[in-house]
Order: sequence, then structure tokens, then C-alpha cells
Amino acid sequence: MKRILVTGGAGYIGSHATLELLDAGYDVVVVDNLSRGHRRAVEPARLREVDLLDTPSLIRVMQEAPVAAVIHFAAYIAVGESMKNPALYFRNNVAGSISLLAAMQEADVRNIVFSSTAAVYGMPSVVPIPETLPYAPINVYGETKVMIEKVLDWFGQTQNFRSVCLRYFNASGADPAARTGEDHEPETHLIPLLFQAIRTGVPATLFGNDYPTPDGSCIRDYIHVSDLARAHIGAVDWLLKGGESRKFNVGTGAGYSVKEVVDAIARVVGQPVPHVWGPRREGDPALLVADSSKLQGELGWSPRDSALDRIVETAWRWYNR
Repeated sequence: MKRILVTGGAGYIGSHATLELLDAGYDVVVVDNLSRGHRRAVEPARLREVDLLDTPSLIRVMQEAPVAAVIHFAAYIAVGESMKNPALYFRNNVAGSISLLAAMQEADVRNIVFSSTAAVYGMPSVVPIPETLPYAPINVYGETKVMIEKVLDWFGQTQNFRSVCLRYFNASGADPAARTGEDHEPETHLIPLLFQAIRTGVPATLFGNDYPTPDGSCIRDYIHVSDLARAHIGAVDWLLKGGESRKFNVGTGAGYSVKEVVDAIARVVGQPVPHVWGPRREGDPALLVADSSKLQGELGWSPRDSALDRIVETAWRWYNR
């Protein structure tokens, strides 16, 4: 049974990936400092409470038993926070990743799947977005992910590392069996914010209904978190079978508008969603959808749970657990 080390495995996407890995027959050890993750999201025996900047402790975790690959989720992800506190993001996301790679080098672990972001493209000139577009981040968060992708390229050239970088936008939904789900503090993602509005009766503010889209609201590529987790496992399988380093988009290639999400929640939950429309947020493009045909062609991955009502249904079940 091959062991996979998951950094950030007590967080939203990491905890789902851990469950999918276990369901697929892998052994899993989780590294998380619990600054943003939740202890309850990980089996106690699998959790190592270690900070990414603590290289010696990372080495010890990798030397407990042979590690076949690392899946790296441990990053801060809030765009607004990254612009207010860039030092926090460069230290955790970039310096932390370099510390992880140094530990992997020392422990002779050479395969890594990196949780990147479509924010590396900034305001893309082509939609659906292909992987061939150049880097053009417009915020500190996106820049940290670009820097890590470049570091991985150099480790590939100089240290025989092989990596798969997965770029995606809007992870959403929850484990269909409600074993784990989305729980950020503070919450910034659309679907749980709309759930909060239903529960409290306080209208959620939605940003911009005058975009050049069919209904005037932004369109985004929402992907079910379990589909996303399976993409990471497919990337691990690719590397363990000897596959070369790759960069893939992960998405449905379709996209839903903010208004469509509001309507889906009202339909699934069975009651209206209190909301008001505010002005556009600076830097929000009208349309962001990823072209994932390369991932589907090379890794044989396809989304199974990313229909909008399915996303909302699983998220609502978790929210009311």
C-alpha cells in the first residue's frame, strides 16, 4: 500500500482528497499546522501537526515510512487578504513550499502534485482558458502560485523531481456522504455565504449584475470538490506510473452565473435566498471558465458530480449536518 503525504489535509480540498485517497486504497499521512484547517477533518492517527516552515519535522514525517508522493494543498487562498498582507502569503505559500521541497529532497521523495490556481492567468484573453496562456497574475495570491510552479520547474530540471500542477477556480460542494465539507473562517465563498443568508435572514451582497453576460452576473467554472479530489489522485497515479511533469486545468468547461447559483440554491433548499446586488468588485472578470480537455485526454479524468444542483445538494447536506 503506497503512502501519500497530504499537506493542508485538514482543510477543505485537502480533507476531501484524503478521503478519496483512502477510498482508492492508499495509505495517507496528513501534515497541517491547523492555522486554517480543522482537527476534526482528519483521523487523529493520520495527522502530524507540523508547520511547513519546519523542514526537520517534515523530514521526520517522510522518514516514518516510505512516501511515494506528496499532494501539496497547504496555502493561504484569500485574494483580498493577500493584497493586504503580502508578507504572510509569500512566507506561507512560497517559503513554505520551498521548505517542503527541501524536506522531500532530503527524504528522497521526488513526486509532487501541486494545488495551483487559474489565478495564474489573471484576466485571460481567451475563454475557455487553455494551459498555453502566459502567466499574468493580478494579485499576490496568484503570484505566489506562479512562483511555486516556477520553483517546481527548476527542481524538475536540477533535482529529478516530477510534478503535476492543477489549476482550478471555484471548488464547491461537499463529500456526498457528508464526512467533510466547506468550513472557512471567515467564509468568503459564494454558496456557503448564500446558505448563511437563508439561515440568518440577513441578505447576502452579490457583486455586479451589469456584466456582458446573458443575465448580467459573473460566470465562473464551479467544480465539485470530490471531482477535484479525484483529479489530484489521477495526477498521483500518473506520476507513480512514470508520467512526465505536467500542468493541467481542472474544470467543467461550462460555468454558471451568480444568478444561476442563487436560483439553484432556492430550488434545492426550497426557499428563496435573501440577497441584494452591490457594485462590481474591482478586478472581477465577467467570464472565467477553464478548458480541461488536456487533463481529460491525458489522465482520463472527467467530472462526475459537478452539475450545479448536485453541488448545492451535497453542500447543503453538509451545512446542516
